[in-house]
Amino acid sequence: MSRHKKYNLVNIAERAMSFHGLESFFTDEVMDQLSNITSTANETSEQIKDLRHLMWCSIDNDDSIDLDQITYAELTKAGDFRVFVAVADVDALVKKDTPIDQHAKLNTTSIYTGVKLYPMLPEKLSTDLTSLSPSEDRLAMVIEMVINQKGEVIESDVYRAKVKNQAKLDYNSVAPWLEQNGPLPLAAGKVAGLDKQLLLQDEVAQKLRAVRNNYGALELKTIQARAIMKNDSVVGMQDDPKNRAHELIEDLMIAANSSTANFLIQKGYPSLRRVVRSPKRWERIVAVARSLGERLPDKPDSKALSAFMLKRKEADPLRFPDISLTIVKLLGRGEYVLEMPGESAIGHFGLAVTDYSHSTAPNRRFPDLITQRLVKAALAKQPSPYNPSELNILADHCTKQENSADKVERQVRKSASALLLIDKIGQKYEGLVTGASDKGTWARIFSPIVEGKISKGERNLDVGDKVILKLVSVDVEKGFIDFENLD
Repeated sequence: MSRHKKYNLVNIAERAMSFHGLESFFTDEVMDQLSNITSTANETSEQIKDLRHLMWCSIDNDDSIDLDQITYAELTKAGDFRVFVAVADVDALVKKDTPIDQHAKLNTTSIYTGVKLYPMLPEKLSTDLTSLSPSEDRLAMVIEMVINQKGEVIESDVYRAKVKNQAKLDYNSVAPWLEQNGPLPLAAGKVAGLDKQLLLQDEVAQKLRAVRNNYGALELKTIQARAIMKNDSVVGMQDDPKNRAHELIEDLMIAANSSTANFLIQKGYPSLRRVVRSPKRWERIVAVARSLGERLPDKPDSKALSAFMLKRKEADPLRFPDISLTIVKLLGRGEYVLEMPGESAIGHFGLAVTDYSHSTAPNRRFPDLITQRLVKAALAKQPSPYNPSELNILADHCTKQENSADKVERQVRKSASALLLIDKIGQKYEGLVTGASDKGTWARIFSPIVEGKISKGERNLDVGDKVILKLVSVDVEKGFIDFENLD
């Protein structure tokens, strides 16, 4: 039986999930509750608007059917943009503290290992009954924003509505068309006027991005390699770079998430914020810039760092992912925190936004489902469904479990990478140091796209250093890849 078989990686994934306190299965209690959910939510109320007539569309990965959001845009009489982001109303079917909710709260996120998806919610929900599937009536939370020609959100509101997705599109077919390098996607061509709708959404997204860049949002391009499978075997590692369609959705979602956070502030409700603190390793970021002939101020400055990154992108686009990875590692991880009404916001250093809550992916992320329930309570003028102590505990838990999910995904990627390198012991590779701490020093080689530990010759190396490495050993089961530094 081949050691390269896909199911071995599935076993590795599930052992890793168990080790990190994540469940790879749904309990009998979850399945019992699921068996009693037989249809989509169909509430009626004067507070639920009917927006099914709008030309909604979704843009997601090629194989995604757990559709969390759909978008629509129009021009106002004043010449501004009116943008609508509809988010799946998951809470309508998944009530707080039920077995399904308890599972979602335990894992807090869907886990994408590359060989098997472990959804946060049962697929009967996430890919069907709570998905904004094409041509289906669905309940949604709608974030409506007015954005001026400068790209500034000047007005926003959040409310409940009925919606209908008119076209399911994907990033890899929309992006070439937006960049005038490919045809209009077939699904878009079937809806009269959707081509103009996509161009309008892209226009407003680019304006939003320009404003954030002006405030210091970081333009980053990191490599996220995934295993390429053929006949249940790993045959390579492939990067899926961000494209123009990714940027379109990203920019609209950032605006929607910020508007949701502001909505909760205005209503006097607590919120679960997504933050990236001012970087503790700023001195190293300054040193990296200096090594490239650039100067950054002594204290953290997002505008200065943004300008530096844009300059590097133009100067050396081929190596830009390497410097991006270096900066990402030095910035530190994002986290969830409780913010009470009246408190000063920590903000998101990388996105250059002050008020930011995850709210647009409740099928895939538990913090978004928490936010959805807070918004619903605010709309209904009811008490918060979570008290401050509960939210504080959930913030820490969601941060921990998200990090655990990342570790699982990374371990499976490493095990898949080890399969590619298992016959390459002794070969030399060019690489980049991606991590350096008391726990060890890590590097990524450029081809194939693989990250491993420098177990010999690692002294005095730091994040961003370029190295020549020799492959020393691999352990597929543990996902260990060890290199020797030859410099």
